[in-house]
Amino acid sequence: MTDGQSSGKARNLGPLCMAAAALLFSFGGMLVKLVPWHPMAISCARSVIAGLVLFTYMKLRGHRIVVNRAVLLGGFAMGATSTLYVISNKLTTAANAILLQYTAPVFIILLMWMIFRVKPTRLDVGATVVLLCGAVLFFADSLRGGDGSLAGNVTAIVSGVTWALVFMMKQWDGADNLSSVFFGCVFCAVVGGIFAIGLVQFGAAYVFMAEGLEKTPPLTGSLISMLEPVLNPIWVSLTVGERVKGLAIPGAVIVIGGVVVYNLLKARAEARAEKKDAES
Repeated sequence: MTDGQSSGKARNLGPLCMAAAALLFSFGGMLVKLVPWHPMAISCARSVIAGLVLFTYMKLRGHRIVVNRAVLLGGFAMGATSTLYVISNKLTTAANAILLQYTAPVFIILLMWMIFRVKPTRLDVGATVVLLCGAVLFFADSLRGGDGSLAGNVTAIVSGVTWALVFMMKQWDGADNLSSVFFGCVFCAVVGGIFAIGLVQFGAAYVFMAEGLEKTPPLTGSLISMLEPVLNPIWVSLTVGERVKGLAIPGAVIVIGGVVVYNLLKARAEARAEKKDAES
């Protein structure tokens, strides 16, 4: 297999891993609502099992745990996001919590420009606007109705900032996504206290996410993961009765369709760029 074929395979695998992670993460809102615990206890419990799953995966792969400033920064961002999400999910509706967390693409564009001087392409900006509009439409009724508390909504927005940092982990020298996600689990487990019960689904989601982050650009990964805010409230609606309102279906179509079209256009643009480089 040539280097070009190998890199192309890795590039195609990355979005699939991110989609798998989004699917598994989407069950989180339902599970948080179903467990009648303090949010910190839930954060601790799921992080313990997730960390064990991730550690086992790293051992099987022969991947050593890396400890440096970049890894710990990524771990803090991952742990903070997980903790803030659980807290906001308890304070507001699952729809509000996940939608406001997924303002992350906006923060990625701003932070990538401010820190790394990386300007977004028109396609990046356009895709972000379309997907955010779809997400807002999906949850328009619940947001307009004021279903969630101010504290829960503010917490969710802060989690959007830390979630953006998660997708930017590999931009720092010495970064190691698997190690950062592992330390994120450790962070949540320590902060959450002594409670321990497992959600293996989150461990698998973290594995897919870490691998997807390795092979996917920050904004692309973030946009693909917007499948989660569409699926998350659906599971909650089916199990605990938080209704998904009338505009949800067109909003979901926009988000899912936007993810598919964006990745097709992105792949086509990258293929053209590679062909142009090969000819020059």
